Amino acid sequence: MHFGSCEGWGYEMAKVAEERLIYLVNTLADTDDFNEGLQRLLETEIRRRLNRYQLTDRQLQRKYGMTFEEFCERDVVKERGYSWEVESDYCDWEMAVGEIRHLEQRLKEVVGEPSYG
Repeated sequence: MHFGSCEGWGYEMAKVAEERLIYLVNTLADTDDFNEGLQRLLETEIRRRLNRYQLTDRQLQRKYGMTFEEFCERDVVKERGYSWEVESDYCDWEMAVGEIRHLEQRLKEVVGEPSYG
């Protein structure tokens, strides 16, 4: 290790961090290939998030008996008197539907199907 300059120290720290990152990715993904491991971890995290938002979407579809698009078209927030519960559901649902679209695009990119949107 070279302590004569900050530049050398920074390089050594970066090297240690890189080695640690490679070790963690390979261990968590149960592989010896860093790129494969990183892809597995990204795919797993995207699917985890996607499942969470899809659950919210399904719960709200059951609660209101319609899709988010139908909920918006019928202006259910206004129809139900702008109640806090309905407005809160709208915000949660809007975020869930948007994140589902976004995460589905990212998942395609990670598993090898490029997205240009």
